Amino acid sequence: MSATLPASGTRTARAAGAVHPGYRTLWRWHFYAGLFVMPFLIVLAITGTIYCFQPQIEPLLYPHRLVVTPADSPRLPADTLLDKARTALPPEAKPIRAHIEASPARSAEFVFALANGRKESVYVNPYSGDVLGTLDVDSRFMQVDRMLHRKLLLGKPGELLMELAACWTLVMIGTGIALWWPRVATDGKRTSLRSALWPRFSTKGRPWWKSLHSVIGIWLAVGALAFVVSGLPWTGSWGKQFKALATRVNVGAPRGAWGGGLPLKSTLPGASSQTDHAEHAGHDMSSMPGMVMDDLPLPNVPWAVGAVKVPQSPDTAAQENTRFTLDQVVALMRDSGVASGYDVALPATPSAVYTVSYFPADPQKERTVYIDQYSGKVLKDIHYADYGAVSQVISYGTSLHMGRYFGLANQIVCTVISLGLAALAVTGFVMWWLRRPSRTVGAPSRERAAPPMRAWKIGLALLAVIFPLMGATILAVLLLDWLAFGRSRNLSSS
Repeated sequence: MSATLPASGTRTARAAGAVHPGYRTLWRWHFYAGLFVMPFLIVLAITGTIYCFQPQIEPLLYPHRLVVTPADSPRLPADTLLDKARTALPPEAKPIRAHIEASPARSAEFVFALANGRKESVYVNPYSGDVLGTLDVDSRFMQVDRMLHRKLLLGKPGELLMELAACWTLVMIGTGIALWWPRVATDGKRTSLRSALWPRFSTKGRPWWKSLHSVIGIWLAVGALAFVVSGLPWTGSWGKQFKALATRVNVGAPRGAWGGGLPLKSTLPGASSQTDHAEHAGHDMSSMPGMVMDDLPLPNVPWAVGAVKVPQSPDTAAQENTRFTLDQVVALMRDSGVASGYDVALPATPSAVYTVSYFPADPQKERTVYIDQYSGKVLKDIHYADYGAVSQVISYGTSLHMGRYFGLANQIVCTVISLGLAALAVTGFVMWWLRRPSRTVGAPSRERAAPPMRAWKIGLALLAVIFPLMGATILAVLLLDWLAFGRSRNLSSS
């Protein structure tokens, strides 16, 4: 999968032309794709590898907050721990989330929304009730790493750039495979499969780098393709639209997630069901209509339920009544088979619900539960089996992509693929540097008589239709290439 930037040399040009018709065209597109995605691949590789090892890294970064010494005494009730956590922040801070963890060596964690808009995590010793410390949610190392991975810390523009980089990586992979495919050399002898799959250590200089680059690329091709495809559904533009579409045609979110059945809101004692409305769990939703599960203050929400609409709040206030406690929620979830490792969005307004999100390593155990905050009645309990076919596949892809599904081995596989992609970027740059042309970009020269290449054109057209944002950039590349270099001008030879 060579993203080389060729230099001059008519002899090499004749050799490349003898390979097969369309070789230069594929090479040119591979060059443009590699030129664009190269820096993004390095960022994605580093941040992705770090995030993959979050379970091991975070306790090392924040040992005095996250880690406690197990004690013989029983853990304090969850509501008691929540009250202890309140004392660490100003009175106006509102609790919006609780992380339920049964591990004897982990602290209790609660997240509060502050008056200035920030979110603060408070950590409490579950045995003594001592506050261990706080962390700004958005400044937490893994959150910064995650936002770098998803949007380069640039908001929506960065999110779109990363989505484009993923799409163009598909082009880079496809053209790379086509360029690598064992072919007939100029002397009539077919390239051996061994030399195509193993670096040529007998060579030196640029040929050695090219051999290394192509071998790394072909070994990683399948894994890299799986990485890209499994990551695209989580992108903020195409992924969001695809999720909404999958939900509407009933292949994404569970049946009934968009309405019908029991209301996804707490029933106020004495209130009429006809006049009941709902409210975003933990937030005043009166001025924020149309919110979905992805907008809840939860760190992880299964892809299948991300587009499920969140109930809105009523305009009228209600009298305070006896509420279902956090301890009762924990007991209810434990009785239903979920004892640890989930998050609860806390109801902060009269008609809000408890929203439980369980996002374990095994997709088939995923759960999303809505609980009436007064009666404790389960309004809806969404399991993996309720997902549409598309969401079931994406759930497995997500777990594998994040290195969660089969433990440490999965993390190692993800690391090899991620760092391998970074190596492709580095080796591609080195090849260009060794044979860089003067005063030109170094794109491979055009073919004098380009073949039809119908399959290639159909493939590009399909990508443009499936990913409209990428389609726009394909047109932009074609236009800029034509304007800058003309129809027949050769920038350099290969």
